[in-house]
Amino acid sequence: MVLRKIVNINEELCNGCGRCIPKCAEGALQIVNGKAKIVKDTYCDGLGACLGECPQGAITITEREAEAFDEKAVHEYLKNKEQHVATELPPTTIASKTPSKPQWPVKLNLAPLEAPFYQNVNLLLVADCAPVVLKNFHEKFLQGKRVLIGCPKFDDARAYAQKLAEILKRNHVMGITVVYMEVPCCSALKWVAHKSVQDSGKQIPVTEHIITIGGEIQ
Repeated sequence: MVLRKIVNINEELCNGCGRCIPKCAEGALQIVNGKAKIVKDTYCDGLGACLGECPQGAITITEREAEAFDEKAVHEYLKNKEQHVATELPPTTIASKTPSKPQWPVKLNLAPLEAPFYQNVNLLLVADCAPVVLKNFHEKFLQGKRVLIGCPKFDDARAYAQKLAEILKRNHVMGITVVYMEVPCCSALKWVAHKSVQDSGKQIPVTEHIITIGGEIQ
C-alpha cells in the first residue's frame, strides 16, 4: 500500500448515468448496483480523466493509502475484457454497466437511433406479449438492461431489423437478449436480433429465451 492520488466517488451524488465510464481508458470504473465504482485500486492511475464528465459532481481526486497503479495488470485486464465482449459477456458484467436513469421510449418503432441510454448496455429485445404472460418477467429479464419492445406480427420485421442495425452501428451496445413467445409469428423477433447484428458489422452476442403460452421459460 502506498499513499497516492486516486479517484473518489461520492455514492450519495452518483446517479449511475455512466458518463464517466468511457473516459476511463484503464477500465477502472464500472456501474455496480446503480453506482459508479472503482473495480480495483491498481487499475486507477489517479490522473482523473473522468473528472468533469459527471453531471452530478460525484467524482473527485483524493489522496489515500491504496495499492500502487499497475500498468501491466491494466493491460491484461483490458485484454481479457475485450475477449469477453467478443465472445459471451457474463450477465453480471452487463448489468453492472447499466445506467439507472429511466428510458423512454421503449417501442422499437419509436426509439431514437442514438441516445445515452444505449451506451455500454445490454439491450432487451422483447415481444410485447411476453411481460404480460410471464408473471416474474421484470425479475427474470429486466434487471440491468435497456428495453426495446415490438410485435413482428403487426409490424414489419424487416423494418425492425434495419432500425436496430442502425442503432447498433451508432451506439456501443454490449449484448442483446431477445425474449419472444413460442407462437410461430413471434419467432421473427429472433431473426430481427441476428439480422441486425449481422448488418451492423459488429460482434455482439445474442442470447435467446422463449416464453410458452402457459407463462413458463422454455
